[in-house]
Amino acid sequence: TQYPLDYGFFPGTLGEDGDPLDALVWLSQPTFPGCHVWVRPVAVFWMADEKGPDAKVLCVSSHDPRFANYVDIDDLPEHLLDEVGNFFEVYKLLEPNKDTTVKGWEGRAAAEAEIKAALARHGH
Repeated sequence: TQYPLDYGFFPGTLGEDGDPLDALVWLSQPTFPGCHVWVRPVAVFWMADEKGPDAKVLCVSSHDPRFANYVDIDDLPEHLLDEVGNFFEVYKLLEPNKDTTVKGWEGRAAAEAEIKAALARHGH
């Protein structure tokens, strides 16, 4: 199973699962492990796995003019949201003792609030 978008995390944060807050990044070109990308959060996908709540913040490149008009969830293609949601529903199906519970999408305000909460959990 292949991730539908580039996948990373927000440095200096702590998600509710004890790991840094996850970031899904929609880019015009793929990146590579270890690189840093300037992003703009536009939505958050609420889900949980065997370790507990595991939010995914969907972001776009903040320096790519192709993404200038993507500022909130209503600007995103519905098919993209469906594809990401479907991925997280099924990506652990073949792993023993692992599962996911999908709760759905919220927009930019909720994404920014989750980033702030994750910064606070980390002590910032």
